[in-house]
Amino acid sequence: GTSSPPSPCFGCWKVTRRLFLKFGLCVSAGSCPTRCLCRSEPRDVLCSGKHLGSVPEGFPADAKRLDLSQNKIKTVGRRQFSGLPQLQDLDLSDNLISMMEVEAFQGLQTLRTLRIKNNRLKIIPVGVFSGLSALRFLDLSQNEILVFLDYTFKEMGSLQRLEAEENDLVFISQRPFGLHSLQELNLDRSNLTSVPSEALSQLQSLTRLRMLRLTISALPNNAFRRLHRLRSLHIANWPALDTVASNSLLGLNLTSLAISSCNLSAVPYPALRHLVYLRFLDLSYNPIAAIQGNMLGDLLRLQELHLAGGSLLRIDPGAFRGLSFFRVLNVTSNQLSTLEESVFHSVGNLQVLRLDGNPLACDCRLLWVVRRRLRLNFDGHQPTCSSPEVVRLREFRDFSEKELPRLFTCRPARVLDRRPQEARVEEGTTVLFSCKADGDPPPSITWMSPHKNVVSPTGRVRVLPNGTLEVRFAQVQDSGAYHCLAGNAAGNDSLTVGLHVKGVPRNRTISYFSDEGWTEPTNLQASNSSAQVAKPYPFDAKTLIIATTMGFLSFLSSVAICFVFMFFWSQSKGQIKHTATIDFVPRSSMGG
Repeated sequence: GTSSPPSPCFGCWKVTRRLFLKFGLCVSAGSCPTRCLCRSEPRDVLCSGKHLGSVPEGFPADAKRLDLSQNKIKTVGRRQFSGLPQLQDLDLSDNLISMMEVEAFQGLQTLRTLRIKNNRLKIIPVGVFSGLSALRFLDLSQNEILVFLDYTFKEMGSLQRLEAEENDLVFISQRPFGLHSLQELNLDRSNLTSVPSEALSQLQSLTRLRMLRLTISALPNNAFRRLHRLRSLHIANWPALDTVASNSLLGLNLTSLAISSCNLSAVPYPALRHLVYLRFLDLSYNPIAAIQGNMLGDLLRLQELHLAGGSLLRIDPGAFRGLSFFRVLNVTSNQLSTLEESVFHSVGNLQVLRLDGNPLACDCRLLWVVRRRLRLNFDGHQPTCSSPEVVRLREFRDFSEKELPRLFTCRPARVLDRRPQEARVEEGTTVLFSCKADGDPPPSITWMSPHKNVVSPTGRVRVLPNGTLEVRFAQVQDSGAYHCLAGNAAGNDSLTVGLHVKGVPRNRTISYFSDEGWTEPTNLQASNSSAQVAKPYPFDAKTLIIATTMGFLSFLSSVAICFVFMFFWSQSKGQIKHTATIDFVPRSSMGG
């Protein structure tokens, strides 16, 4: 009746059980595969980096997370994980998987996250993802996938995010997705040569789309049709992209748009004008030379513009007029020499300004920036003066308030030659009016026509690059007073010239105003004019009669020769002569 002492094995089992429970390890017999680590709380099975060549067996049936990453698994068989009905997270990244059989993940009704990143998949057969009705996140990046076939992602109605970057995609069929809940799609570094508009149009719940490192050269009209819920579109590293069609973004309600590191030579104003909800715009690292005035007024809610690392030479006055919420401008690392206050709707709203990396000319045009240097946020990068020499390499924060009026100055524009210029010419004459001005900064030259219109650099009446007004082949309606306006940030100056054109010209010459006054060359040929005065007839009557007679005689001679040839041929009757070689003998009239 006396109890025997507990056996040593029983005591060892109790100690072992306490240790397993203490460190959260599963203790049920046969519940953890060899070389894997199993935890009871949370219910994880960790098999990462164990040199596994295939998916092992014997997983705990109640496991919620299974990590098989960084192994040498090559194949995922049919219903490979069917014994894990509670699994929520499965990681197969960084393996050698080249084939997944149909219904490979069948039975994982609760799976929410699936990672198959960095494997060797080339083709995904239709039906591989069958049964994943609860999946929210799928990562297929860094594989070798060539094509997405129709219905590849069928039955994944809960999927919200799909990572498909860094594959070898050459084609996406029209109906591969069928993902009515997908909100984010990433397509980076593929071999697509056009936007898969039809496939994307099936994703009507999409809110974020990222497409990086593609070889597409143009965004066509309606490239993103039916994506009415899309809020963020990120296009970057398309080195061939130089065309954005005017209706390419039509129908989108974007709040964020990035088209960076491409080949755009100008801001795509027609494509942007529809985006009335846009708040963030990034056009960095494009060879854009100018931001024109009064072209962005439709973007009423725009708050940030980034155009870093471009080729910006100027931002015209009124460029951000009407943008009352505008608060961030980033134009670092461009070729800007200045940024005038008139560019903005209200500089009082501006919070962040990146001007560093530009050859800034520190004169009166930048005085407004320096005076706000304590209130503006330069994002840790102080603007630096490049000229004039007296302030070269000085940062804006180094200037004292006392020296600003002395250093940040300008000299008003002044027209140099104010001698009267009055031209009285005949119709068809080409006239040049000179207008030269100086000032600091160098003034711009603008000509106004007698009808108060600005004369453009193109057309029959135009302004040459040196500021000279050219009126080619003057017409009577060109007569009147033309005004030259020279202006810079410090002031304006003007000059008025007169042109009087008489009708019915005989000879057409070029008149121009030089240092010696008006000059009208007398030795210019009629070829200087594009409109020639034509004579009634190019020949006189005698020449015309002779030419006609010669032509008639030539015609008669040709007819006579033909008749002589036909006569001798008919006389020969097909007989062979010693002096001729017969290549063809006509059939005899008696030969039937």
